[in-house]
Amino acid sequence: MLLMGVGLGMCLGGGWLWVSRWSKVRHLLDTPTSRIRSAAQGYVELAGVLGELSDEPVMLAPLTARPCLWWRYRIEEYRTSGKRSSWRILERGTSDRLLRLSDATGDCLINPDGAEVLPARRDVWTGDSRHPRGLPSTGLLRWLAGSRRYRYTEERLHAGEPLYAIGHFRTTGGGRLGLDLHAAQGFVVREWKSDYPGLLQRFDSNRDGQLDEAEWARVRLAAGLEAEERHRTASARPAEHQLCHPGESLPFVLSSHGEEVLARRYRWQAAAGAALCVGGAWLLTTQLASI
Repeated sequence: MLLMGVGLGMCLGGGWLWVSRWSKVRHLLDTPTSRIRSAAQGYVELAGVLGELSDEPVMLAPLTARPCLWWRYRIEEYRTSGKRSSWRILERGTSDRLLRLSDATGDCLINPDGAEVLPARRDVWTGDSRHPRGLPSTGLLRWLAGSRRYRYTEERLHAGEPLYAIGHFRTTGGGRLGLDLHAAQGFVVREWKSDYPGLLQRFDSNRDGQLDEAEWARVRLAAGLEAEERHRTASARPAEHQLCHPGESLPFVLSSHGEEVLARRYRWQAAAGAALCVGGAWLLTTQLASI
């Protein structure tokens, strides 16, 4: 029964890895690279260079204190229990600041929340204190630090680095906003209802403490006019491009590596998943046949 359980787990886990990674390969290769200025609204692939946000202070990575645009870190402790030894995660974290991607046609802000981020910069080292004092020296000192109690991993994205990005693209301002008047009107009404005393003060003409049908009609009319005015104001602003999580079962990937490198990596992972699935199916079949 134990071997049957192992075989079933290998089959399911390998099958999931195979399907998910192959799906990413197909999305990466089937989605053409777009220019930021002319990109269609929706799921797109972009390539450009990372730049700093002019209105944000310089961000420092938490373990190395190096200036960067994005970071992810992990601190582990080496634990021994009897004959078993392993690294146990003590702390981990990821920055959530927006990124700015630029190409020859414009800039795009990227919200990295929910993205699979694959940076080129990755440092791994060890030390004797829970929180490191930056990277150790190279050479002999770094080798001597290899047997210490704590292990630190830090990944970073830096200004001037190339970035490949695939996700949901949208543009606000620049006259490209469409207006769903019914939805926008409903949003304004809900916003006003959150301050119901203020709503009564504006539209309760007979001062009876409630809104009758005629007064609600005035509320809806005023909300429609307000929604149209907000739309005109937003459309008059310069175009601002954003990339974020697709919100569906679509890959959201940010990488310092190009499309071909990513596709090759995902192909190998898909192949490993397929092999694991086949091995699990074989083990499960042999155990069922022996019953």
